[in-house]
Amino acid sequence: MAMTWNDLQQNALGLTTSPALLLVDMINGFTDPACALGTDCPEVVAANLQLLKTFRALGLPVFFTTVVYRNDQQAQVFRQKVPALNVLQSDSHWVKVDSALEPLDGEPVIEKQWASAFFDTDLDQQLSALGVDSLVVTGLTTSGCVRASAVDALQNNYQVVVAEEAVGDRNPEAHRANLFDLNAKYADVIPVAQVLSQLTALCGVEP
Repeated sequence: MAMTWNDLQQNALGLTTSPALLLVDMINGFTDPACALGTDCPEVVAANLQLLKTFRALGLPVFFTTVVYRNDQQAQVFRQKVPALNVLQSDSHWVKVDSALEPLDGEPVIEKQWASAFFDTDLDQQLSALGVDSLVVTGLTTSGCVRASAVDALQNNYQVVVAEEAVGDRNPEAHRANLFDLNAKYADVIPVAQVLSQLTALCGVEP
C-alpha cells in the first residue's frame, strides 16, 4: 500500500517568542474584483485586519508585500504565462495595499515580482535584523503567493503559521487543497482565533 502524508508524523510547531505578521499581496489588484486578478473577499480582509490590530497592539513586527513591475524586463516569463499581471505597474492603483489595511509608518511594504515574498527581495534580511524566527502568513492567493511565501519561509528556517480565514483564493477547491498541503508539509494551518490565543499567551497578556 502506498504511503500518504496522512501516514507521517506531523508536529505542530506554532509560534516562537519572536513572531512577525506577513500580509502577502493584500493589494487592490487582488482584493477588488474590478481587476482581472481580483476577487470579492471582504471576509479575508476582515480577518487580516483583526490580526493586524493585534500585532500592532502587542508591538510585534508587521510586513506587507505587493507586486510591482517597473520595467519590461522584470519577471518576463511569469508575465507571459499570466498576462493579467501586467496591470501591476508602479503608478497603478492596483499595487497599493487595500485601504482597510493601510500600512503605518515603519511597516515595510516589500516589492516583489514573483510569487514568493522571499525570492529576490530583502525580506529575510529585514526579518533577521529584528530577530524574527516565526511568521504568521496571510493574504492572497492561497494557491499562489501565499503558498510560495510560506514554503520559502520554511526554507529560510522560520516556523510558519498560516491563519486559515485570513487567506483566500479565486478557486475554492485550490484553496482547500493548498491548505491541506501546507499543513501537511510546511506550516501549521490554524484558525485566526487560535493564532490570537498563541500571540497573547506568548506576550503574557489577557486574550
